[in-house]
Amino acid sequence: MKAAEMNRERFAINKSYSIENGYPARRRSLVVDAKFETTINKQKQQSWLEEAQRLSCDGELSEEEVFLVQSPCEPDQSQQVALVVGLIDGVGALPRIIKTIENFKGTVLHVETRSCPRKGVAFDVLLKLDILREPLLNLLKSLRQGSAIASVKLLSEHHSSIKEPWFPKHISELDMCNHLMTKFEPDLDMDHPGFSDPEYRARRKEIADIAFTYRHGESIPRIKYREEEIETWKAVFIELEKLIPTHACKEYRMVWEALKNDCGYAADNIPQLQDVSNFMKRRTGFTLRPAAGLLTARDFLASLAFRVFQCTQYIRHHSSPHHSPEPDAIHELLGHAPLLAEPSFAQFSQELGLASLGASDEEIEKFATMYWFTVEFGLCREGDEIRAWGAGLLSSFGELQHSLSDKPDKRDFDPATTSVQPYQDQDYQDVYFVAQNLEDAQEKFRRWTVQTLSRPYEVRYEPFSQTVQILDSVDKMESLGAALKTEVMRLNNAIVKMKF
Repeated sequence: MKAAEMNRERFAINKSYSIENGYPARRRSLVVDAKFETTINKQKQQSWLEEAQRLSCDGELSEEEVFLVQSPCEPDQSQQVALVVGLIDGVGALPRIIKTIENFKGTVLHVETRSCPRKGVAFDVLLKLDILREPLLNLLKSLRQGSAIASVKLLSEHHSSIKEPWFPKHISELDMCNHLMTKFEPDLDMDHPGFSDPEYRARRKEIADIAFTYRHGESIPRIKYREEEIETWKAVFIELEKLIPTHACKEYRMVWEALKNDCGYAADNIPQLQDVSNFMKRRTGFTLRPAAGLLTARDFLASLAFRVFQCTQYIRHHSSPHHSPEPDAIHELLGHAPLLAEPSFAQFSQELGLASLGASDEEIEKFATMYWFTVEFGLCREGDEIRAWGAGLLSSFGELQHSLSDKPDKRDFDPATTSVQPYQDQDYQDVYFVAQNLEDAQEKFRRWTVQTLSRPYEVRYEPFSQTVQILDSVDKMESLGAALKTEVMRLNNAIVKMKF
């Protein structure tokens, strides 16, 4: 919008509610408007800086922090800052920290965790925020009063740690990728079905603690599910099994029978994560890792790069068996697990995870949206029929039927448009994307990432050492070339032998 048009629009807005904003009820020139706003903003800024100086004298802000908060942005304009929060006992306090930030009207844009060598600090958590200046002061005060927090440091938005997001290089570093999104936590959200059920909340905490204390290489603890939890699982299992033959894609149908035979999938039995993980590993190399709840997109996608799926163990609240506002074991085991045991889908999931490593926050948003409309709610063609391959559909028989009806808009899968499609998570989707098949979705995704991904390097997963390698040197590329040469030679030998 041009400057003159912006001024005219601003004048019209000010005129329409001038009394509410303290303006005299008379016509003003734009110059007077500008001067008035400048005066008011200076008053706000001076008041705010005086508060910052007071907090500095009281020892609540460092001299560096006082300098950083004296930024040139307007007092009522949000700014991007970063906090490094030192946690004493681990990442269990992180959901509360994120909720505190939200209470001060801040938006969490980026989260990282790194182990810390400082005495008395287990982890340093880097949080990139968008927040107003006045709430930022109060947020710092509040965080420093937390019993689980050893230190809080404010960084500038140009800090190098923000420009270059950390990501795990070895599969064991997924121990640091367990940040929770607090949107649907039963302890924090009044709209959660289990909010007013103290017994359910205690059960959720019991199972969540397993995930928080789990470390790479350990066996996944087995859960002795209660009768009420089994009944909730049973209600979904029975209805879903009726629809699988006519609504699920062929890859899902093939694995489904194997899961019933090998992992004890049945209406009256909730499979154990370790058994399903062993089954998946034999077929595609994917394994399961317990998660305490809804993870941040960056952490969840990073896990896929190592062929690890972060999986919840708790069961949704019994009052709402056919819908859960968050991932639960019903969603994971009925929706995701079957296709993660299918080679082409497993490859697609890992490539999505690898593309997310080192990506910008804006790109993570696109990858998360892509994941939503493919892995969670994707459709594909099967001859003349359309079938479901998304886990969100295959674990919710109501939306599964809705997705294949004539009600929603079905569009051809195109990563460029799919990655920016608005979505909502409170009701059935209005739009679904249809791929020709899983291989078609995978090939289109590959081409799209090559064209759009901004990171200045490529990465690969090396399965023998379970590491992610950054291909940023000639030596690394020569090593990859030698490995590919060996595989090509083996392929040629196989072709020759098959001819005879």
